[in-house]
Amino acid sequence: MRGLYAIVDVTTLTRLDLSVVDVATALVEAHPAALQLRAKDLAPRETLQLLRVLHPICRTAGVPLFANDRADLAALAGCEGVHVGQEDMPVATIRRLVPALRIGVSTHTLEQARLALADRPDYIAFGPVFETRSKSRPEAVVGVETLRMVAAGCPVPVVAIGGIDLERAYAVGRATHLGAVIAALLPDGPGNCDLAAITERARALHAALGSN
Repeated sequence: MRGLYAIVDVTTLTRLDLSVVDVATALVEAHPAALQLRAKDLAPRETLQLLRVLHPICRTAGVPLFANDRADLAALAGCEGVHVGQEDMPVATIRRLVPALRIGVSTHTLEQARLALADRPDYIAFGPVFETRSKSRPEAVVGVETLRMVAAGCPVPVVAIGGIDLERAYAVGRATHLGAVIAALLPDGPGNCDLAAITERARALHAALGSN
């Protein structure tokens, strides 16, 4: 895996009055390394319904689909993987219950990264590399040099998270394997449903993040 790890954040799309399915379809046209559905404000049944709609779209494009937080919903929808945070179900438990799922883990410090790797995930996410607006209580910024240090000695891909846009993507691409992006894929405000522009943003970010 290398390049763009695209995140479809339902809360952000609702604020922008954009369709989750339309945006996800536009993103997979750019063939990113992976697509994640992040639906923290939806009920489990609604999240499962969305995953079941998105999975065939992603599968047709050859893009692995990851569910955020919920390994059970990922398995029920046939997703390729699940992404979990520090307070979610442990990797070892997911491996035992759903051995076919690929698993990614969010980490925010060197110690968290070290502990996560002991559980042998398929990738770790590390950051925030830059200041981010996607979380109400973000962790401390780690910076590109710390990201580079983690990625250099890591046996699995490292996904940079936090504040990545096209301008910063080149430095991130030189430091690590992948970059997770939410806001930089989307228009700045509501009322602009230019799906072709979203695809072009995704293509540009995928190229920049995979340039090294």
